[in-house]
Amino acid sequence: MNRIGGNTTAIIQINTGTTKDATGSRVKTWETVDTLTGFIDLQAGDSRYTSYNAKIQESTHIFVADYKELDSRIKVENSRILIDGAIYDVKVIDDPMNLHKQLEIYLAYTGGQ
Repeated sequence: MNRIGGNTTAIIQINTGTTKDATGSRVKTWETVDTLTGFIDLQAGDSRYTSYNAKIQESTHIFVADYKELDSRIKVENSRILIDGAIYDVKVIDDPMNLHKQLEIYLAYTGGQ
């Protein structure tokens, strides 16, 4: 079986609630629940099929890794990924054709830590 391997580690975190900082502002709290090794690549945003793939079009990057069963708490609505000090919101987690060969995670860059 061919493996994807990779040169990048992605740290997957889920939102566990909010706390207040010293100024009283609400701040999200995050818990690391999983890691993946794979490759990250910049997404081109020039597809003519934007109405069919809205979430994918919102993505700035794609992370591709060998398939692994992720923590069941990881959902698109509550997750982010940290890669080399950069933060990405998770837009889509895909197991292409449910073959359990690879994961494709579409991400939106939100900034550095």
